[in-house]
Amino acid sequence: MYLIEPIRNGQYLPDGALTLAMQVYVLNHLDLDETILFPYYCKPKVEIGRFQNAEVEVNHDYLKEHDIQLVRRDTGGGAVYCDQGAVNVCYIMPGHTNIYGNYQRFYAPVVKLLHDMGASEVEPSGRNDLTALGKKVSGAAMTMVGGKIYGGHSLLLDVDYEAMVEVLNPNRKKIDSKGIKSVRSRVMGLRELLDEPYRHMTIDQFKDEVICRLMGIDSIDQAKRYQLTEEDWEAIEALADAKYRNWEWNYGNSPRYSYNRDAHLAIGTVEFSLEVEAGRISKCRIYGDFFGKGAIQDIEEALLGTPVTKQDLLEVLSKQDLAHYFGPVSAQELVDLILS
Repeated sequence: MYLIEPIRNGQYLPDGALTLAMQVYVLNHLDLDETILFPYYCKPKVEIGRFQNAEVEVNHDYLKEHDIQLVRRDTGGGAVYCDQGAVNVCYIMPGHTNIYGNYQRFYAPVVKLLHDMGASEVEPSGRNDLTALGKKVSGAAMTMVGGKIYGGHSLLLDVDYEAMVEVLNPNRKKIDSKGIKSVRSRVMGLRELLDEPYRHMTIDQFKDEVICRLMGIDSIDQAKRYQLTEEDWEAIEALADAKYRNWEWNYGNSPRYSYNRDAHLAIGTVEFSLEVEAGRISKCRIYGDFFGKGAIQDIEEALLGTPVTKQDLLEVLSKQDLAHYFGPVSAQELVDLILS
């Protein structure tokens, strides 16, 4: 088994988009003919499943206010919140291991190591979770790519549970989504379940302990590492920029959904009825009791194809003579309404 960590020039890189790009790059460009282990922790991140609707899964106001990264992964499953209180353990395995789709076998090594560390209450639950005392402590996902099994799971040591609850509860009103919604589960941290010698570990110490037990070694210095070259890292950075830090991948791949926004502004009541597909407005109707002179259809048509982001909406609406269509209202007021 090889170990690869997000360490470049001796520096640990806690960027959730970069670690995802690193795994996918290795999956597609390296063939080590052994299981590859990718354990990491990162700055606050929401990672959504490949087929999920980013608009439905996340409270975007909280996400932006707290500088939490959103990344869409290549595998299915639900939305998860990660930060420096969780170790994410990812694998690339040869396809002949017969583990694909068998989450109980997939989880078996980590269940054993957690039991050995005192967390004897941890057990598989449902299709792809680990629970303890009826609460979720891990969720897993896997897929098959080019004859290799690519998958992983989280281990919640002690994440920011307030942030997890807030950011995974969408705040958008009247959303009728055709996407796949996650089942919100009650969660708990593993720290309180561990025996005393392990209960006060830092996240680095916990990560290294997990690595040692999974690799069957006594010290992290004994791990068989694969060292990524500078050329590898340049390609990984390029992939992260092109895909996992890219709005088109993270939001543009969301399934179609529709929602309404309405508010009473100084000009009167304004209501936006929108359909959004691939992150862009595909249909738009504007209603209200405001006094405008122009045909409101001009504004509706101008918004078609616009990404549902503050910057893009402002850019489109700022070019319009809004007073002619609505009365004295600013582009900022209308964008705030659409994104409320």
